[in-house]
Amino acid sequence: MVASEGSPATAASRGEQEAFARLIEPHRRLLHLHCYRMMGSLHDAEDLAQETLLRAWQGIDGFHGSSFRAWLFRIATNTCLNALGRRRRESRILVGASGGEAHADAVPHLEPYPDELLDRLPAELGVMEEKVRPDFRYETKESISIAFMVATQLLPPRQRAVLLLRDVLDFSPSEVADQMASSVAGVNSLLQRARSTLRKSGLYSGTGGPYDLVARDAAEDQIVARFVSAWEGGDIRGLVDLLTDDAVLSMPPQELRLVGPTAIGDFLSTVPADGDLERIRLVATAANRQPALAAYILDISTGAYNAYGMMVLTTERGTIRAITGFADSTLFRFFGLGQTL
Repeated sequence: MVASEGSPATAASRGEQEAFARLIEPHRRLLHLHCYRMMGSLHDAEDLAQETLLRAWQGIDGFHGSSFRAWLFRIATNTCLNALGRRRRESRILVGASGGEAHADAVPHLEPYPDELLDRLPAELGVMEEKVRPDFRYETKESISIAFMVATQLLPPRQRAVLLLRDVLDFSPSEVADQMASSVAGVNSLLQRARSTLRKSGLYSGTGGPYDLVARDAAEDQIVARFVSAWEGGDIRGLVDLLTDDAVLSMPPQELRLVGPTAIGDFLSTVPADGDLERIRLVATAANRQPALAAYILDISTGAYNAYGMMVLTTERGTIRAITGFADSTLFRFFGLGQTL
């Protein structure tokens, strides 16, 4: 169906920037989130969401369908797939130059996503051009969790794209086939392989409502408070007591993966600030619908606490099941945090 003569799409195709801005506004933040899920990178999401909107503006004359949303996400998905192709080629060059080898189970890239950005989604969902259907396979809290992001980042890019378009964004098989320049049979094959991989990871879901933006509960706040108290008191024993027996500490994209309270306790007592945890101050924040902590380390020469890195905690019934660390101080600006404390 071609856009009507008086539609915003028609006005935008005539070069009316205000009409185009109104057209894309309901989708802007969800596009950003889609690019993040595709890339695993907050920095890349910023660039690729902007590139998507630029391509949409430049190619608005090519929109002749019934769904502007599907057309827009086709541009975003293919922009991300192209970027992932470049990333893979660059990674191969770097690995080849170093003489090392790539590890199939190593997450290539991952950064946390601020809850503040997720909080802005609900109002925008209500003004989408399509009615959101209640049969999504993944809730937003589930499909933005660190565990989900790790699992999907290990999927081949086209499988990842199909999984996100079908099971997270709920596009129809025919829409996804058009977005991926494929057939419905090809899309279904990619989807089944992706679901099989996630099912083995324990992350496949067949239930749940759309965009479930569940807030942190009191139990999570209590476990975070205990974690901060033990950390800033240099109480390794207290930190270890908060962990489940199979707790995992990881720091993507590094290959570090420590399992169990003993291994994690040994790491915390020797590596961050050479084990002097009292030199590090923690500020509570939230990422990926999970509690998170921004770490500032003391500069002894100046007495200032400088941005150091972030941790996202995965909690389970009053305990901590995973600590995912991100040694990148440039993330702080996305969370509204300064470089010094």
